Amino acid sequence: MAKKENNNKQEPLEKQLWKAADKLRKNIDAAEYKHVVLGLIFLKYISDSFEELYEKLKAGAGEYAGADPEDRDEYRAENVFFVPPSARWTYLQGRAKLPEIGKDVDASMDAIERDNPSLKGVLPKVYARQNLDPTSLGGLIDLVGNIALGTTKARSADVLGHVFEYFLGEFALAEGKKGGQFYTPRSVVELLVEMLEPYKGRVYDPCCGSGGMFVHSEKFVTEHQGRVNDISIYGQESNQTTWRLAKMNLAIRGIDSSQVKWNNEGSFLNDTHKDLKADFVIANPPFNDSDWSGELLRKDGRWQYGTPPAGNANYAWIQHFVYHLSPSGQAGFVLAKGALTSKTSGEGEIRKNLVEAGLIDCIVNLPAKLFLNTQIPASLWFLSRDRSNHRFRDRRDEILFIDARNLGYLINRRTKELSPEDIQKITSTYHNWRNPDGKYEDIAGFCSSTQIAKVKELDYVLTPGRYVGLPDDEDDFNFAERFTALKAELEEQLKEEEKLNKMILVNLSRIKI
Repeated sequence: MAKKENNNKQEPLEKQLWKAADKLRKNIDAAEYKHVVLGLIFLKYISDSFEELYEKLKAGAGEYAGADPEDRDEYRAENVFFVPPSARWTYLQGRAKLPEIGKDVDASMDAIERDNPSLKGVLPKVYARQNLDPTSLGGLIDLVGNIALGTTKARSADVLGHVFEYFLGEFALAEGKKGGQFYTPRSVVELLVEMLEPYKGRVYDPCCGSGGMFVHSEKFVTEHQGRVNDISIYGQESNQTTWRLAKMNLAIRGIDSSQVKWNNEGSFLNDTHKDLKADFVIANPPFNDSDWSGELLRKDGRWQYGTPPAGNANYAWIQHFVYHLSPSGQAGFVLAKGALTSKTSGEGEIRKNLVEAGLIDCIVNLPAKLFLNTQIPASLWFLSRDRSNHRFRDRRDEILFIDARNLGYLINRRTKELSPEDIQKITSTYHNWRNPDGKYEDIAGFCSSTQIAKVKELDYVLTPGRYVGLPDDEDDFNFAERFTALKAELEEQLKEEEKLNKMILVNLSRIKI
């Protein structure tokens, strides 16, 4: 028993905090509760940053001699949000046990937005609602008040930023399908960023969700001793609630989000960054989106490789990404696996044109169950405008195919993650393949560097399984045995489907019209 307690103490801070916060949730839906918790974490972050600079200004030593700690311009000069007295964490925590604490927090959010125009319309004002009782809110304030473990802004921002990101993921899991609409699984984001290596330049995500692609791009640069200021980010999001999460997620990391825009028309109808030519495009667009207003955009200038079908946005997204790439730009994005083979309404012709144009660099087949909002199998596409000799070797006549379906591990019954070792295996394969001094070789069942001529022979189908072959240890597997097993599995599924159809018919017959 004592050993079990000791193991609990070893739990990471963010997991302990999540359990405590989730316990206080009670009967509030996760979709609503996330704004309560994430808003408080954000408030704690900006208050910590403010207080640190406030103390320096108050001490008036060195460069701060004669400074007024209540002068808003002093904070703007150092890129720190000004927090008015009634919104400072110490003030709110002192009132955490009062019945009117909800109104106090809402008022503090309003006050912060008034003093910081870049946050206008971003912060949640949900704390005075009847379903959030003051006692639970006070408990949350005390909980969040204990997050920052260091005394410097950097330490505080790192801890709070990590907790914010962890909570985003946990809320997405709690929400299930709805959660996937604002959150791309962390391991998928890490894989995209590690593959592209966005050290320097303009990074663009036209469907940015809660901003995870940007956070990890900046994190990647920092971890590889690069300069964060060498990256500038551009984004767009059609869901205003999600856009607010993105703005907070970026602000808590100290990332300039001035070019992350919201409009409810979306990137197709209202391309906010229409003149942008990005060095990197990193995105996870909605899978197989049929409601993208394609019928209104039949003659759009972005369709350089063919007009995408009005009933599916997959190839519209691909061409939108290509349109926004600089002459040496690269793109990495998630797409439904069906886009690798589809010939519906001209999609096959567009795919052929993309291959013939030499844009497609690498295709990665992903494991199932990685995404929270869909069970649709997914793949990663990597495109490059210049595959001849820009930074890397000339690979114009080849495409790298990676079949990663067997990687990943279950974190619960329905959801998988890629491990750091999985990410390393995929990225090192890609980097060794494209780098001039890389040591690449085909691995049966996993990766293949395939000539464009071979892709043409297979009618421009891009499914990695068609090219990587079978693992060596499966070359002599029993076909009859495999066929029998698959047949039995299919028969079982058909029986279940038949049962379900009968139940539906019975229930329909009971409904009185």
